[in-house]
Amino acid sequence: MNRQAPRVSIIMGSDSDRDVAEKAVAVLEEEGIPYEVKVISAHRNPGKLDDYVKKTKAKVFIAVAGLSAALPGVIASKTKKPVIGVPVSAKLGGLDALLSIVQMPPGVPVAAVGIDNAQNAAYLALRILALIDVEHEK
Repeated sequence: MNRQAPRVSIIMGSDSDRDVAEKAVAVLEEEGIPYEVKVISAHRNPGKLDDYVKKTKAKVFIAVAGLSAALPGVIASKTKKPVIGVPVSAKLGGLDALLSIVQMPPGVPVAAVGIDNAQNAAYLALRILALIDVEHEK
C-alpha cells in the first residue's frame, strides 16, 4: 500500500471476503492509487464502522459484502462520498447480496458492480477520482 493518504477505502464485512477484495487491490496498485483495506462488519461493529467512515480521508468507498450485504448501504447512509458495492457469491450464487446492494431506499445511493467483480469497482473508483482530481484523468 502506498504511504500517501488513501484515495480509496476498501471495506470488507468479514475476512472471508478478502479474495474478492484483492481484485480491487490489484487494479489500484497497478494504477498507483493510494488505498487502505479494512475489515469492519456493519452488523458486529457498527460503532467502529461509523467512526472509520467519518474519519477516513478516502474519497471513494468500495464495500465488499456477501449474504445480507448491508455494508454498502450502511456506509452510504453515513457519508456523502461515493460508495460502490461488490456483492460476493457466498450463498445463492451472490444473488442475495446483489439484491441487497441494489435495493437501497431513496437518498441512500450505492453503485453496484457484478457479483465478485471487485476489479470493476476499482475501475469505477478511478473514474470517480478523475472527476475530482485531474491527476487521475487518463
